[in-house]
Amino acid sequence: MIFESLSEKLQNTFKKLRGHGRLSESDVDAAMRDIRMALLEADVNFKVVKNFVAKIRERAIGSNILESLTPAQAVIKIVNEELTDLMGGSVSRINIAPNPPTIIMMVGLQGAGKTTSVGKLGVMFKKQGKHPLFVAADVYRPAAVKQLQVLGDQLAIPVFSLPEGSNPVDIARQAIQQAVSHTNDIVIIDTAGRLHIDEALMQELVTIKSSVHPHEILLVVDAMTGQDAVNVAESFNADLGLDGVILTKMDGDARGGAALSVKAVTGCPIKFVGTSEKIEALEPFYPDRMASRILDMGDVLSLIEKAQETFDAGEAKKMEKALRKNQFTLDDFLNQMQQIKKLGSLDKIIGMLPGMGGLKKKLGNVDMDLKNNKELAHIEAIIRSMTFAERNNPAIINGSRRKRIAAGSGTHVQDVNKLLKQFTEMKKMMKKMTNLKGKKGLKGIPKGLGNMKFPF
Repeated sequence: MIFESLSEKLQNTFKKLRGHGRLSESDVDAAMRDIRMALLEADVNFKVVKNFVAKIRERAIGSNILESLTPAQAVIKIVNEELTDLMGGSVSRINIAPNPPTIIMMVGLQGAGKTTSVGKLGVMFKKQGKHPLFVAADVYRPAAVKQLQVLGDQLAIPVFSLPEGSNPVDIARQAIQQAVSHTNDIVIIDTAGRLHIDEALMQELVTIKSSVHPHEILLVVDAMTGQDAVNVAESFNADLGLDGVILTKMDGDARGGAALSVKAVTGCPIKFVGTSEKIEALEPFYPDRMASRILDMGDVLSLIEKAQETFDAGEAKKMEKALRKNQFTLDDFLNQMQQIKKLGSLDKIIGMLPGMGGLKKKLGNVDMDLKNNKELAHIEAIIRSMTFAERNNPAIINGSRRKRIAAGSGTHVQDVNKLLKQFTEMKKMMKKMTNLKGKKGLKGIPKGLGNMKFPF
C-alpha cells in the first residue's frame, strides 16, 4: 500500500506528542526530526523535505492549542494542511477547449505506461459522453502503432495512423483534421518515448506542440522510479511546459516520494494516478484526500465514489425492498457479494477508512484480493450447490441437505453451517441499518446518515 511506511512513522511521531498540554520548542524539534527522517526514507526530494519541515516548525512553535484539540491533533492538522499544499492544494482537472476538439499530447519515456494511460483516458472520456480519437504518433517503437490499434478496437475508440515511415508531425496534423470532420471532441496523441531523455526526442515533441497547439501536455511517469520520475518531469517541463503529470504504478510504490515531490520541484500538478494495470484504473489526483490517507484519516469520499461506480443502484433498491419485507435470500446475498468483489482489493478499501492503518498488520496473511479471494469463492460454491428452494428459504436446510450441499461444493458441513450463521447475522444487521433510513434524532448518528443507502 502506498505511503504505508511513511504513514506508520508519522503515526509513531504523533503518539510521542500525546500528554503534552502545550507544544514546547523541544517537543516540536523532536517531532520535526522524526518527520524529516520519515520523508527522506519515503524518497522525497531533500530540498522539498527541508522546506516542508521548516514550514511546519514555524507554524507549530508556540502556537496555542485549541481547547478541543490535543497537541498531537494540532500537529496532525498542520501536517495535513502542509501535505495538501505540497501536493498541489486542490484537484487539477483537464482543460477542455471551448471549441472542440480538445487536443491532449501524451509524452514520456518508454516503459512508463504511456500507451496504457492513453487507453485509460479514453475510457474516462467515453464515460463522460465524449467521443475520443487516439493518434498513433509513435513511429519508432516496434509494434507501437499496432498496440494502440488493438487497444482502440478493445475500447471501441477510433485510432488515426498513417503508413509506415510517415512523419509524426504530419500524423498529428492530419489527425486533427479527421477529428474535426468526424466530430471527435477529444484527440489524444500517443507520442514516441525513449529509454532516456535526448535532444532528438525533445525537438520532435516541441515541433508537434508548435504544429497542433495542444490544450494539454501530460507527462506519464513511473511512480516506482522515485526521484528519477521527478527528474524526468523537471526536464520535460523545462523544454515543453507541461500541463500535468500522470503517475503510473502507484499501487506498487510503497514509498510515495514522487507523489510528494513532483509538484514542489516542477510546479506541475499531478492530474491522474494509475493504481493498477486494469483499463479503468485511472483516478483523478486529490491532494487533500491523499494527505488524509497518509495521516490515516481515511478517504471516505473516494470510497463512496468507488462504491457508486461499482454497485448497481437498481440492485441496491431491490435489496433494500427485500430487507424491508424480510425477503432477503441467499441469492440476494450472492449478488451483493459479486458486487463487492468488483471493488478489487481489501487493502485499498482499508486505506480509505479512517484510523484503519494498523488493521492490515493485524490481518496478517488474510487474502486481500476480493476478486480472487478463496473464502469468497467457497461461499459462492456453497450457495450455487443449493436448490432454488434452499436459497429462497434457508430454514429448510436440515442435516441431510447440509451434507449434500457440502459434497456438491467441495467443502465441509462446518463450512455450510458457518455460512448459514453468517447469513442470518448479516441479515439482522442489514435490517437494522435499513430501518435507520429516514429516522431523525437518533443519538450518535450524524445528520444525514439516516438517508444513506447501503449497497452491501
